[in-house]
Amino acid sequence: MCRHLAYLGPPVTLAQLLLDPPYSLFRQSWAPRDMRGGGTINADGFGVGWYPHGGAEPVRYRRAQPIWSDPTIAELAGVTSSGAVLAAVRSATVGMAVLDNAAAPFAEGRWLFSHNGVVRGWPDAVVPLAADLPIRDLLTLDAATDSALLWALVRHRLRAGADPGDAVAEVVAAVAEAAPGSRLNVLLTDGRTVAATALGHALSLRETPDAVLLASEPHDDDPGWRPVPDGHLVIATAGRARLRPLGWVSSTPGADDGPSDVKGSA
Repeated sequence: MCRHLAYLGPPVTLAQLLLDPPYSLFRQSWAPRDMRGGGTINADGFGVGWYPHGGAEPVRYRRAQPIWSDPTIAELAGVTSSGAVLAAVRSATVGMAVLDNAAAPFAEGRWLFSHNGVVRGWPDAVVPLAADLPIRDLLTLDAATDSALLWALVRHRLRAGADPGDAVAEVVAAVAEAAPGSRLNVLLTDGRTVAATALGHALSLRETPDAVLLASEPHDDDPGWRPVPDGHLVIATAGRARLRPLGWVSSTPGADDGPSDVKGSA
């Protein structure tokens, strides 16, 4: 399991998102509050991606070490501002690689991607899905991990012109069917929009009139945080988030066929 977040809104320093809040992503690396049986700490790497200005492709900083042991991140975070950020701290599934390239966010062009969870029965359960990818994509995975394969599956659909929300929902649905019991909370952003899923693990959202923050767990006690119901897809832009049930999850309480406002559904 991991902890991650995505932010869209007025520029803020990375420190304001990663370090300063009382239950920040930095603190969640050693004292997460809601792992739900998916490990105890997130010490197997971290990464942050940010968009330096409108129209630019994102910059990434990834390491295989615990975020608290990196001497650079505090200095970098204090002087770097952005209006679009995706960041994660990692708890590697037993047997999976611990190296820089295995840490989220994964990237191509303007896209950044992160996965919080685990694919059950890895790798055998998802061999049929992987077989549909171009061989070159399999040979050039960032790492031999379930998260890297999920990114390859989403990226393949994006390259074919799929809507980002549809690309994420299709991959999550396919993997959940192939590997029941998987935890599939993902974040995908191009710096303007975030597509996110909650399946098998917690995801929370906080909106203000001009910003939106999605996170594995709230980083403070602000009453504006709302839980995203399990089995839902969120599409968010700065100041607005919409959700809809992942339709294939027929047992989702309160599921319906259309999009709804997050605050009214949580």
